[in-house]
Amino acid sequence: MQFHEIRDHVRQEIQQRAEEGAEVSAWRDRLKDLDENHPDDESAWRSAFDGLYDGSYVAPNADAEPSSLDAILALLPEPAADLPVAETDIADRMLGAWLGRIAGCVLGKPVEGRPRNYVDLYLSLVGETELTDYFPMPDPFPEQLDGTWLTNPNISGCTRPNIRIAERDDDIDYAIIGLHYIEKYGPGFTTENVAQEWQTLLPFGQVFTAERVAYRNIVNGLEPPLTATYRNPFREWIGAQIRADAFGYVNAGRPLDAAKIAYRDASLSHTANGIYGEMWAAAMIASAFSLDDPRAAIEAGLACIPPSSRLASAIRGALDWCVEYPIWQECWERAQAEYGHYHWVHTINNAVWVVLALMYGQKDFGKTISIAVRCGNDTDCNGATAGSVIGAMLGARAIPDKWTRDFNNTVRSYVMGFDNSRITDLAERTVKQYRRLRKHDAKA
Repeated sequence: MQFHEIRDHVRQEIQQRAEEGAEVSAWRDRLKDLDENHPDDESAWRSAFDGLYDGSYVAPNADAEPSSLDAILALLPEPAADLPVAETDIADRMLGAWLGRIAGCVLGKPVEGRPRNYVDLYLSLVGETELTDYFPMPDPFPEQLDGTWLTNPNISGCTRPNIRIAERDDDIDYAIIGLHYIEKYGPGFTTENVAQEWQTLLPFGQVFTAERVAYRNIVNGLEPPLTATYRNPFREWIGAQIRADAFGYVNAGRPLDAAKIAYRDASLSHTANGIYGEMWAAAMIASAFSLDDPRAAIEAGLACIPPSSRLASAIRGALDWCVEYPIWQECWERAQAEYGHYHWVHTINNAVWVVLALMYGQKDFGKTISIAVRCGNDTDCNGATAGSVIGAMLGARAIPDKWTRDFNNTVRSYVMGFDNSRITDLAERTVKQYRRLRKHDAKA
């Protein structure tokens, strides 16, 4: 591990433990000393790193926020029930879910990692008050903005008028590889299968934070759940939540089954609220194939995670604030005051922005993904998740053509064997797996 990674891991691990309720004042004093007196002393930083990970730490809230599936399920007072699915609509809804995820991801990609005020400034400088289409690529780029991110051709290809295809992104790659697990192994795929497929199909350089730590642990011979817990300060960040979609798709109408299968994926790289993020998203997406009310879908996902968890508390709070405040911007201010301390790639704050988008989007596709992106933070992830839910709820026929036509039915991917996939083909293959799971369960 390189020196700059060591420094980052020390900072993030101390913060992670504070969020888990641990006493970290002594570690923060040590971090302050390192910053002020030993900023370039690699041995001092490595000593702190090794000290943090000496094997003695146990999260103080582990009982309320467990990481084993049995313990999670034991905390659910009333798990989400199965819902009826209209078979005549399943193909259109499945295509809507895929298109929604891809469109939301592409919309958010040019401002990924930026705060809300940056997104608003971007819009104002290009003469737009609302985000009603993909971000334009101004020429010249406004001096008031940091446009270095947009020099990447993969990013500029997500701006108008440059969209010719759906550019690749990890938010899309994980949906694709999730479908692959189901196709290859069936509904009984294991966490170990996921680890094997990452090594075979995903380039290490295109996985980040918790996924990169887990990947490194896999290569070094560790097995789940150690792959998620060993020296991993990103264990509750958003990486698992963005991997949920395929498990919701193939379990359309069955939120608890979606959550259970998502657990097998999430536990490779995450713990506690990091796992719950993927379980919640998968269950919410699965329910969207049956429901026509975004709040009902959010609550179906909520029923599949521990009610005592920080994520569940944040989602419940966001739902209440969405009723209290008439416009999403006021709700955002309230939520930001409560959850703004989390890293921009954390599960909890970004899940709240997805809730705001779905609630204030009022079942309007463009409005929903636009609010998800305008909230800032992990904009491509949140646009993708909100787009997946509303796309499954509305179906492809109800998505305005301006959000999908320039993809030319094609999506790029780093998943080996899936580059330049036809979006309609991915949707058709997913419907096939949905029906395969239904037939499997009918025989069981």
